[in-house]
Amino acid sequence: MGLLGEALSRPTVRRALWRAWYPFFSRRIAGRGVDFLNYAYDSLDGTRPVLDACDEPVRHHVQLYAHVVGDAELHGRRVLEVSCGHGGGASWVVRAFGPAAYVGLDLNPEALRHCLSRHRLPGLTFVQGDAQALPFEDASFDVVLNVEASHCYPDFPGFVAEVTRVLRPGGVFLHADLRHASGIPEWVGALAGRQGLRLEVMRLITPEVLRGMEAISTRHEALVRECMPWPLRGLGRDFAGVRGSLPHRALSSGQLDYRSFRLARL
Repeated sequence: MGLLGEALSRPTVRRALWRAWYPFFSRRIAGRGVDFLNYAYDSLDGTRPVLDACDEPVRHHVQLYAHVVGDAELHGRRVLEVSCGHGGGASWVVRAFGPAAYVGLDLNPEALRHCLSRHRLPGLTFVQGDAQALPFEDASFDVVLNVEASHCYPDFPGFVAEVTRVLRPGGVFLHADLRHASGIPEWVGALAGRQGLRLEVMRLITPEVLRGMEAISTRHEALVRECMPWPLRGLGRDFAGVRGSLPHRALSSGQLDYRSFRLARL
């Protein structure tokens, strides 16, 4: 594996790298109006949600959130998004579904600054916090949303335990992310085997995510060239998931799976 591989296999090392990378990336793209840090989604059958004109430029990112939410009832509910990134998904969900309250939580202070300056809507708030130590009381939310972030958490089962704790009985956990093939049994097991949660739906959406990534690849390539110093452009392309990047190739080859889940709090 080598020294670098051994270091990266340690959760504490990976966590330190992510904690440094995300604020750095947010600073580099500051002022560019980048509201989404996740990959994208494009259905295979051509089904597309109707969007407001302001959301059309980021349609493929929004479609990932639309898929993850699905038919879950959000209107009038208290919703928590863990690892909300730059808040684009939070803004769209609030405008599209009308929850009573929506809290976006993220560990990245630069992302929080972006959210607070860009997304000012009634009922929408942002707080800084750790996904594995949620700063909320027990049973305080009806819905918890988590999109393409948990692969960065060193203790995924600990995160699922925190989600279970803050969800009210009858609440819903909506989750989507990607994993290497070797890590899928542990990932699914942490969800399906968690006491107090019932796995209702699991979908493999790798093909739809690949279509979405390819649809936005040209725009993201240009953003990386404009914002990243030359020595870090390779990392920037991988982070952005452009065509030919490591994650794009791994998803295409089946080394990575992208899945979405819906779980109910018992």
